[in-house]
Amino acid sequence: MDALDRAIKAVGGVGKLAELTRVGQSVVSNWRARNSVPPRHCALVEVATGGAVMRWHLRPDDWHCIWPELIGAEGAPAPADKAPA
Repeated sequence: MDALDRAIKAVGGVGKLAELTRVGQSVVSNWRARNSVPPRHCALVEVATGGAVMRWHLRPDDWHCIWPELIGAEGAPAPADKAPA
């Protein structure tokens, strides 16, 4: 299960996640179809799930470029371009 599906399950459905992130249900469905949550919504998903799904889960390849202040935060993975070989 990917991070967005975990978020949807954690809050009780697509409609509830849409409500908590202040977007329409179709927007969340589009995120699912594209397998991508826009950066501007990731923190809202993080808060909606009570931290069960973090921004770096939603954007594993570029989170460190979008939110460099999270590098080194507790639980944060190594940035993709700095991951050990």
